[in-house]
Amino acid sequence: MAKKNKEKTYWPHMIVGFLFLGITLSYWTVKSASSMPVQESNEYMLKYQQADMNINEIMKSKIRFNAKYKIELVNAQSIMLEIENAKRAKEEKSVVLAQGLNNFTYRVSNTSGEFMSDANVTFLLTRPHSVKEDLLVENIPVVEGNFKIDNISITKPGRYVLQLRAKIGDAIGYSEIPAYLQP
Repeated sequence: MAKKNKEKTYWPHMIVGFLFLGITLSYWTVKSASSMPVQESNEYMLKYQQADMNINEIMKSKIRFNAKYKIELVNAQSIMLEIENAKRAKEEKSVVLAQGLNNFTYRVSNTSGEFMSDANVTFLLTRPHSVKEDLLVENIPVVEGNFKIDNISITKPGRYVLQLRAKIGDAIGYSEIPAYLQP
């Protein structure tokens, strides 16, 4: 007569348990990841993918521009603003914005100080880490020897970034200036 093995084996139950745990954790990961908003970067006034693929050309063009030309924001009031983040606090020189309509005046000049009226200038008002409220102004007109951006409405208080891209021939220059609207 054969002897029956009366010991219970639990390994099939453990396999089913680990499989159930794996499926549950996978579902939780996908659900929590899809609930987080993803913001695109607008570095160099381009989408992240375009900037990443063409970074070598962008940097060469920027070096060509900086060797011959300069971009400056004219008649802008600025303050030193303390910015706190998780690692440390720092002070940053920021342009003061007004509630409502704002005007910005930029000067693009060569190294000897001559105004470059043939520059193709594009302006972008953006908030750090968000592209939802971006305001893009293309083909900025020349007014009294400067590029003038008029009637930019700003209503929400907080941090902003004033970005300008100037293209002269094959050289492209960028200006990125932090700005702040006090509550």
